[in-house]
Amino acid sequence: MGIRILINLTRFIVTYLVATIVVFLFMRLIPGDPAQIALGVNATPELLAEKQKEFGTDQPLIVQYFDWAGGILRGDFGTSYLTQTDISPMVSDRLQVSLILVLTAMVVALAVAIPLGTWAAVKHRNFSGVAIGVGSQIGVAIPGFLAGILLVMVFAVGLGWLPANGWTPPSEDFGDFLRRLILPVVALASVQGAILTRYVRSAVLEVMSEDYLRTARAKGLSKTGALVKHGLRNAAIPVITVTGVQIAALIIGAVVIERVFVIPGLGSMLLDAVGNRDLLTVQSVVMVLVAITLILNLIVDVLYTVIDPRMRRSA
Repeated sequence: MGIRILINLTRFIVTYLVATIVVFLFMRLIPGDPAQIALGVNATPELLAEKQKEFGTDQPLIVQYFDWAGGILRGDFGTSYLTQTDISPMVSDRLQVSLILVLTAMVVALAVAIPLGTWAAVKHRNFSGVAIGVGSQIGVAIPGFLAGILLVMVFAVGLGWLPANGWTPPSEDFGDFLRRLILPVVALASVQGAILTRYVRSAVLEVMSEDYLRTARAKGLSKTGALVKHGLRNAAIPVITVTGVQIAALIIGAVVIERVFVIPGLGSMLLDAVGNRDLLTVQSVVMVLVAITLILNLIVDVLYTVIDPRMRRSA
């Protein structure tokens, strides 16, 4: 198992290094000089050259890349071209907000999807199982931002039960933090819960048709007992894969939700940086998102090895 984890870790490092090169070169292909954008179109050549030297954009690309990549390894993302402030503290603060939102939404989605999906598979011939399948299909078709707008209209504007937008850090007022967290979490979790419910249902249905489950029932176990004892562990493997992918999708999808609910997360920071053409901030935020996605894939691969003994034997 250790060899397999080491291979996955090596793959993670190599992929991240390749991603830094791709993102860096892509940002350099975008038209426009950051120094020119910062100074305006009327800047003199002397001021422009001075600003380019300050930003380091007068250096060869290979030097710029190693300066930036070396800073990432030290946790230093550099200084914003636009605001002239350190990017690292801003990324850290915004990342905490986005992770709270995304991880809470995924926990809620899994808490709903696992029992509902399992029940829909066990009762797939009954009305309740069919109803869950239809409801999950409708949930998949609803975009997250539309769910957010509808929730605001009903619970914030119509009933006045919850605030429509804004963010309060939990250290300042935990009660207000929870009240402002409910609607964006429900908006994210409703769509992801519907997707995961369908995957759980499909995984459990596939396991229920396996020979070893019929053998377990022939030995005297009930359908539920055989499923719990022998089936759910095998059904968990595809669900873990989808969960890892969906968490990464949640982080990207949270960009829109953060805009709808005016949440100062990483997605809002990325959109602001793109709008202001603050390229160094953009590539720094993108690399944080890439790192999160690769870490999730690494965790999924490790969980494969832990759950499935066949993976350990092959390693």
